[in-house]
Amino acid sequence: MSNMCSFNINLFHNVLEEMKLVYLHDKRPWMIGYSGGKDSTLLVTLCFEMMQRIPEERRWKPIFVVSSDTGLENPVVANYMHSSNKAIGAYSKEHHLNIYSEIIYPKPEESFWTLVIGKGYPTPEPPGFRWCTERLKIHPMNRFVNEIIQKYGEVIILLGVRKGESGTRKRNIESREIEGKLLQHHEDIPEAWVFNPLTEIPNSEVWFYLLKNNGKTPWGTSVNQLYAMYQGESLTEEASVLGQLDYSKIPVTGNSRFGCWCCTIVKEDKSLQNFIHKGSNELIPLRDFRNWLVSIRQDPSYRESHRANGKVYQKSDGSLGLGPFKLEAREEILRRLLLLEKRTGFSLVSIEELQLIEKYWEAEGDFSRRRLVDLYAQITGKKLPWDESKTALLSQETAKEIKNLCSKDSLPFPEIMQCLDYIDKNKTVRRGENIRNKIKQILSKEYLHLNKGDNK
Repeated sequence: MSNMCSFNINLFHNVLEEMKLVYLHDKRPWMIGYSGGKDSTLLVTLCFEMMQRIPEERRWKPIFVVSSDTGLENPVVANYMHSSNKAIGAYSKEHHLNIYSEIIYPKPEESFWTLVIGKGYPTPEPPGFRWCTERLKIHPMNRFVNEIIQKYGEVIILLGVRKGESGTRKRNIESREIEGKLLQHHEDIPEAWVFNPLTEIPNSEVWFYLLKNNGKTPWGTSVNQLYAMYQGESLTEEASVLGQLDYSKIPVTGNSRFGCWCCTIVKEDKSLQNFIHKGSNELIPLRDFRNWLVSIRQDPSYRESHRANGKVYQKSDGSLGLGPFKLEAREEILRRLLLLEKRTGFSLVSIEELQLIEKYWEAEGDFSRRRLVDLYAQITGKKLPWDESKTALLSQETAKEIKNLCSKDSLPFPEIMQCLDYIDKNKTVRRGENIRNKIKQILSKEYLHLNKGDNK
């Protein structure tokens, strides 16, 4: 065995025996957050080896290996994670290991593109405006954890955290340790327990162990690809969201050390850039799109001058704050995203997201009701499944006349169109009170009356 693959066999033997002891102690299922990074790969590897040491009749409780796909993963990393997750489940099924692989996703209504392009959410910004982690990572994981708890009563969550990763990580682990106990209660989930079997494994041992057997995982995939992805990077793998459900405490990249390809929190996406430096030139268009997305965030020409609810606010310097992206800006973001998808061949936005984006656009007064389907057809050369059903609320001539009348009488054209759209969608409602209340709500937005001395 080469030096590259020499490791402390006694250390790993003890870890495996400890894991076996905890596994056989009760029938509470295990859960592992698998990002595809080195520490989660090591943890799943040890689980496989442990289960292979246990007779089949004693593999009495399931182990769930859960990967989180936010829809924004670096495509190179996402492909690796998906293929590995699939291989884990397939190998376990064939060899009766009672290990199940799962991939979880955000709900379409909470996805990044639905909220940015559909509702106009400003992209996340440091230091504290980070709405993405909660919706893209925490909520999906919470739902899965709760499903397991409802079925089994309790769950044991295994974390691939190690004291050797950083001084902060070491202090956090030690602060939660209970002398003489291998399990600790989860800080946020009463029905969950936490097991940290890797805490004493130093950095120097991780790759040595993973690259044994010529870098082949127990489920048949290659660790060499993962090792190549890590080369040249100084970052360590992020903590899993399974271990920290307080979104304010979660690192920017959640449970994936490589992060989201369009992350606007960081000044420069060093992970994406590192992939490009190592030859992944197919990621260059993604980097350029991400940089453009960052550049428009504080551009007033792309943003409304009021919040989505119509209220205005002042910043600390006395200037008026910016609101969501304008509808025209959102259309431009989608146009560029579809072009990016066409150019790269990567799947970047789903049909379910497009349906919701269209719904939100129409609610804001897209009287044509064809803004999205026509844009999609123009760029992709294909029609969306519901294309034929989309007809304009008003003809272009009628809409133009209404716009002229609004201008003449100083009425807000977008809000008038929202009123007409709402009336059309609720024309079969017998009682008109709800319609009147909705119209009043639309026309009472604060910014419409800001310069009229009437903020009611």
